Amino acid sequence: MSIPKYVEYITYERKYSFHTQTAYSKDLLSFEQFCKDNFNDSDIDKAPYSYIRSWVVVLVEQGKSNRTVNRKISVLRSYYNFLLRLEVIKISPLRKHIPLKQSKKVHIPFSEKEMKELLEGDHFEDSYSGWLQRSVIELLYGTGIRRAELISLKQSDVSFDSKTIRVSGKRKNSTYVLKGNFLQSEKGKNISENFVYKTVNDYIGIVSTKVKRSPHMLRHSFATHLLNNGANLNAVKELLGHASLAATQVYTHTSIDKMKQVYAQAHPRGTEK
Repeated sequence: MSIPKYVEYITYERKYSFHTQTAYSKDLLSFEQFCKDNFNDSDIDKAPYSYIRSWVVVLVEQGKSNRTVNRKISVLRSYYNFLLRLEVIKISPLRKHIPLKQSKKVHIPFSEKEMKELLEGDHFEDSYSGWLQRSVIELLYGTGIRRAELISLKQSDVSFDSKTIRVSGKRKNSTYVLKGNFLQSEKGKNISENFVYKTVNDYIGIVSTKVKRSPHMLRHSFATHLLNNGANLNAVKELLGHASLAATQVYTHTSIDKMKQVYAQAHPRGTEK
């Protein structure tokens, strides 16, 4: 059984966030339990594709979306690729697997007008709690930082002189880890993922009617607004900490709409009837 070694790999070599480590481990252990319950076999290292196919069928019957099922299988694929590198197996059982079809998910970012109204309006209390909540939203929107990266920020990661922060997590530029988190509650405790989510959801709800009001949508808005205002795609990629442009291009759909608008307004034939 190589699950513990795999978790160590994604933790220390791939630098995955704690949330991702937990999610991947949970998916692998779930598949392990499925194999044990249905095939009396808990050694998923040597599991044939028929086990995986049966798991997919059960997940779909349980009402899991195609996107969720594909994500779980993606974790398995990563696990078996890891085993291939270790030469624990010679062939991945997923080598011929075809993901389930899923509709393209389009996220609508918050508008620049909505963000300006929130951050320039009188919405935050003049108290430590209000300052903390405002700081959470400003950092998420102003830097494109992930929620897990925000929570793990240390005071030593912040340079007030150069007005920069160092971000660890999925990014490769993690540096010093010293005691003392940058963002803490009034009682000195580290802020939680739920606190960050509730802060974003509550305050964005004041200025926006959009249903999806999560920390990730502030990251999405950060990237989209940069691109809409002429930022280079490669520069946005670096700011987001993406490993490839493919991950950044998901944010370009709104920018394309913006370009169409500019074309319609400025090109001689843009408004042709």
